[in-house]
Amino acid sequence: QVQLLESGGGLVQPGGSLRLSCAASGTIASPNAMGWYRQAPGKQRELVATITDGGYTNIADSVKGRFTISRDNDKNTVYLQMNSLKSEDTAVYFCNLVWAQGGYHDFWGQGTQVTVSS
Repeated sequence: QVQLLESGGGLVQPGGSLRLSCAASGTIASPNAMGWYRQAPGKQRELVATITDGGYTNIADSVKGRFTISRDNDKNTVYLQMNSLKSEDTAVYFCNLVWAQGGYHDFWGQGTQVTVSS
């Protein structure tokens, strides 16, 4: 069974930085994509950024230039470096892992809270 373990959330002032990490364990197929989604109170979950194990990235316009996604394939770990944080970045951030080999597989982490406030 695949499990995703997130870390790195917390409280930060506007303009500050945080780095989220998500480590996947279990049997993982390739090719796959890992990424981050977020959900603010009263809003739908939205894409933040994804990255395939081949290095292809997809980043939401709202965070382009401020957030960077990367991964270590040997460790099955994805990172989200968040700079120049704004109050509107406040949300629960969820890690996601998907692949299509042998049928569609979609896994989620438990979420980590990011709060941007002075």
